[in-house]
Amino acid sequence: MIRRCLAVVGVLGVLVACAPLASAEPTLEQRLDAAVTAKLAEMSAPGVIVGISVPGDIDYVRALGTADTATGAPISVDDHMRIGSVTKTFTGTAVLQLVDQGRISLLDPISRYVDGVPDGDAITLDMLGRMRSGLFDYTKDQDAFLGPAYTESPKGPDAFAFTPQRILDIAFAHPPNFAPGVEYEYSNTNTVLLAMVVERVSGTAFGDYLAQYVFGAAGLTRTSYPSNGAMPEPFAHGYTPAPDGRVLDATFWNPSWGDAAGRIVSTYADQRIWASVLGTGALLSPATQAARLSNMSSVIPDVGYGFAIFNAHGWIGHNGDIPGYTTVTVYLPERDATLVVMVNSDAPEPHSAGQIATAVTQLVTPEHVYRLAGVAPTAGN
Repeated sequence: MIRRCLAVVGVLGVLVACAPLASAEPTLEQRLDAAVTAKLAEMSAPGVIVGISVPGDIDYVRALGTADTATGAPISVDDHMRIGSVTKTFTGTAVLQLVDQGRISLLDPISRYVDGVPDGDAITLDMLGRMRSGLFDYTKDQDAFLGPAYTESPKGPDAFAFTPQRILDIAFAHPPNFAPGVEYEYSNTNTVLLAMVVERVSGTAFGDYLAQYVFGAAGLTRTSYPSNGAMPEPFAHGYTPAPDGRVLDATFWNPSWGDAAGRIVSTYADQRIWASVLGTGALLSPATQAARLSNMSSVIPDVGYGFAIFNAHGWIGHNGDIPGYTTVTVYLPERDATLVVMVNSDAPEPHSAGQIATAVTQLVTPEHVYRLAGVAPTAGN
């Protein structure tokens, strides 16, 4: 045992009294380091970029693990990663900007903008954004999507290319799962349609619209809507499980199939900015932001889904899951707090970034623990 000794000088000389030395309590940062490191090892995930900021309490950012398992190169906080369904929050914001400008109404039927949608006269833009359309999710088609995804994608960054029309052809080959507005069911098809509305009304290609009016307006300088599977430097390799059990390097797989539901590439720094912009509604009017967060459909207890955004135990934002990568980008209004987790593997189940988000919030915001792993709506699932 370590002991602390106190020397006392008196008339009888020097007396030495020794007492046990209490061990110093670990700091919050040290506990976070331990929790994140342990969770990363438990999941056998290559690497993670994680940051949580609570003004006045903590500003914690770490990059732990590897960016490339072949070389052992360490992951960096500057690395680009794919953010999967966090893309939906950008698409939803673009639509709501047009609402603020009076150019569209959320009560408009999708048939006004896109032909051939089953029940298109009854499905409103609001239903699409809130996942209440009943339209089949194209990513669940075994023959046209899931089957070829793992055989075609590895062939190169231009392979397995999709257009919005190809996506709709797959989706509309299936009957709707329920009548419009009856219930909640997550479908990537909904967000693809919303982007087509943005293009039709703005007269601008969707990626160009995002670059100017969303990425640019929010100050996101390292976020993109790529045309193929090429990755901007620097980047972390992403790893995904194949149906046969192998783990594949999916870094350069073409994300065009994700379209407006899951195509975006970004960095930690940009996602931290976006968490706050999204959560505060900085690009929208206060009334539109309030409407976005209202009338949320219940997903699980204490988790609701609004207009291309969810509320998970007080944290508002979205998660993402695309082959090779998982992401959580959320904001806690009560504390003006941001949380971003980016993991370069979607192999661990449940959602690897979600598991780390839970571990982090258990320590930092125990009154608002992020819990959505395994239940969260994600692109490709």
